[in-house]
Amino acid sequence: MLHTWGQNLCFHPHIHCIVPGGGLTKLGKWLPSRKKFFLPVKVLSRKFRGKFLSLLKQRFPSIELSVLNECYHKEWVVYCKPPFKDAACVVEYLGRYTHRVAIANNRILSTENRQVSFKWRDYRDGGRWKEMTLRAEEFIRRFLMHVLPTGFMKIRHYGFLSSRGKQKKLHTCKVQTGTSLKKREKLSTEALIQKILGRKPSQCPRCKCRGLLRTGLAPPTAC
Repeated sequence: MLHTWGQNLCFHPHIHCIVPGGGLTKLGKWLPSRKKFFLPVKVLSRKFRGKFLSLLKQRFPSIELSVLNECYHKEWVVYCKPPFKDAACVVEYLGRYTHRVAIANNRILSTENRQVSFKWRDYRDGGRWKEMTLRAEEFIRRFLMHVLPTGFMKIRHYGFLSSRGKQKKLHTCKVQTGTSLKKREKLSTEALIQKILGRKPSQCPRCKCRGLLRTGLAPPTAC
C-alpha cells in the first residue's frame, strides 16, 4: 500500500506491506516460514534498493551516474513489525492509510490571516505533539502533493491474494493450514445500511413509519 505523507505533510513516499508467513509452492503445497525467523531484513533492504534503482535507470536513462552511486552507497530502510494480533487489528491499522487523506480535520487548529495552524506528532522527539503554522499557499501545496496522479494504484495485491486466482488459491491455503472455511454472509444493500446505522433506511427516524420512498433530490438551498 502506497503512503506518501508524514505528520507534517512533507513528501515522504513509502509502502506498507503485509506479508504472509509462508506461501504456496509450485506444486500447490503450503510452505510455512520458520517460527522464529521470517527473512533477513538487511538482505531485503539491499535487494529492494537494487531493484528500485535498476528500474529507475531504465525509466530515466539520462539520470546522472553520481546520483545513482550515492543512492547505491546508502543503506535503505526496511522495517519488519511483529505479526498483528488478529484480522480486526489489520483492518484497524490499514484503515489509517487506505481511506484517509493526508490530514484529518481534527488536527487543523485554526485558519486565520491566510495561515493554517495544525498539530502534528514529532516521532523524532519521542512522539510528542507539536503545533505548526504555515502560509495558506504552502499548506495547500503540501496537501496537493499527496493527491495521486491519474493511473496510480494506492493498493495492490500479489501472490495468492491477487485478484486473478485468489478464490482458488486462498481456499487451498485455508484447507492446508486448517483455517476456518466459513463463508462470509452476503448482505443486501438495505441490510448493510441497517447494520451500519442501526435502523432500516426506509424507516422515518421521527415517526418510525417504514414506508419511505425516494421521489427525487432536494434542490440546493440559497445562501
